[in-house]
Amino acid sequence: MKTVQNVKNSLKFKAQEKEGVLSVRVGVKKFNVPIKARMISGDNYLFLSFPASSELYRVQDNELTPLDRETDASAAFDALNPGKRRGRRRSSAAELPESLAEALKSLPAGYKLGYGVDGSPKLIRTRVRTKKG
Repeated sequence: MKTVQNVKNSLKFKAQEKEGVLSVRVGVKKFNVPIKARMISGDNYLFLSFPASSELYRVQDNELTPLDRETDASAAFDALNPGKRRGRRRSSAAELPESLAEALKSLPAGYKLGYGVDGSPKLIRTRVRTKKG
């Protein structure tokens, strides 16, 4: 019996290397990431292997340029690092000025405040919904 790990190790160097299989869109420009992938495909199976690595690239003059190990990357960290998510803030109750509250209380029953086409306030009769039988 061959385990998945045994099969992966066996196929790793039998697969052909291909370049340009991974592309990334930054803004409106599409870049081919310079990573070589090894691939074999056959009956209902696909073997795909990337070298185990991570890389930091700079977009400059419409090209992806990998950063050297000794380069100061604090600007890249600030640009790419997502901030901490904060918990939900409780919303405080909206305060209604007394003059507005009094004006709303003076509306007759069965009417609500609306606006006309020209933007002037007017009284609108509220709809009375009846239960469907």
